[in-house]
Amino acid sequence: MTQCLQKETETLLHISQVSHITSVFFGGGTPSLAQPSTIAAVLETASKNAQLSAEAEVTLEVNPTPAAKARLKEFVAAGVNRFSIGVQSLNDANLKVLGRDHSPLQAIQTLLEARRLCPGRVSADMMFGIPDQSVGSWEMELEELLSICDNHVSLYQLTLERGTYLFKQVQLGKVTLPGEDVTASMYKSARNILQKAGFLQYEVSNFAKNNAVSTHNVGYWKAEQYIGVGPGAHGRFVAHADGGILREARTQTLEPDVWIKEVQQHGHATRRRIQLSHLELLEEVLVMGLRMNNGLSHQHWAAFSPEKNFHQIFGVSEDFKELLQRGLLILDDRGLRCSWEGLALLDSILPMLLLRLETFFQNLADRTHGQMDR
Repeated sequence: MTQCLQKETETLLHISQVSHITSVFFGGGTPSLAQPSTIAAVLETASKNAQLSAEAEVTLEVNPTPAAKARLKEFVAAGVNRFSIGVQSLNDANLKVLGRDHSPLQAIQTLLEARRLCPGRVSADMMFGIPDQSVGSWEMELEELLSICDNHVSLYQLTLERGTYLFKQVQLGKVTLPGEDVTASMYKSARNILQKAGFLQYEVSNFAKNNAVSTHNVGYWKAEQYIGVGPGAHGRFVAHADGGILREARTQTLEPDVWIKEVQQHGHATRRRIQLSHLELLEEVLVMGLRMNNGLSHQHWAAFSPEKNFHQIFGVSEDFKELLQRGLLILDDRGLRCSWEGLALLDSILPMLLLRLETFFQNLADRTHGQMDR
């Protein structure tokens, strides 16, 4: 596994011809189960094939078990300088419902040890919308977390994955998820509690104080290129070594044993390569950018769409004007962004914006073809 992670890292860095790496994120699944030597080997390979500066953010997702806590120091020695701790809940019953194998106390102990090793660079993941969770119990959990957490908190609403035990329990009616109005209240109260505690919400799910934002995740939201290494990993980059000029959406083979064989044979195990059209890239820029509280600046949009600005694309849309009038969207000299209220309703705002973007470029293409036909 370690050799193949190194080989795929080397191959994909060569294909992308990336010269400078700003961040590395070991996530997806439970990377804290890996040997620290594996983490060190991947980082060494990355630094041999591109410039990986000493200041680069290197994050490891950690499942807060005693075994993981005992190895945090070794992970730091291997090159990790930021931890993302999957606390999920500080309520025993909630953790059991979620099928987690740690206790609230173990989560707290892991969090405190991580803070000791990487002060100011530890994030805590929390989950809301858990069966039988009330707004009151959620607020109590957050208040407890704030007494021990570091400078970064991520909040995620529980989504049911088909085929899981919890999914079946909900289907059978044995457990009940909180309604949409309750989860909306949970999200709203969490934003208020974190704001009062000095945390700035810089993205839909992410809050930081003392400017401890996640460099790596900001890269996703700014639609920067990234390389995905390992079973099931996703990437977005231009394959310059293959003569590519368009950005590709890449997915690596999911099954670990098959992935290993493919890497041994071909140097990488890219299962799917999809070239993104100009419209598809703009859709990603829009969807990801509006997740940030700062939204999209005019300059950032122009880097991807130099010919057509926000006013030209959205300005004549009555639906868009209504969102501006309702105070959910803001379009000004800075750019396009959601208001505080709008950020909570982003999922319902995006379909209209995406439809308008698609319609605009389709009409543009039709006019261009019409002129060519004449």
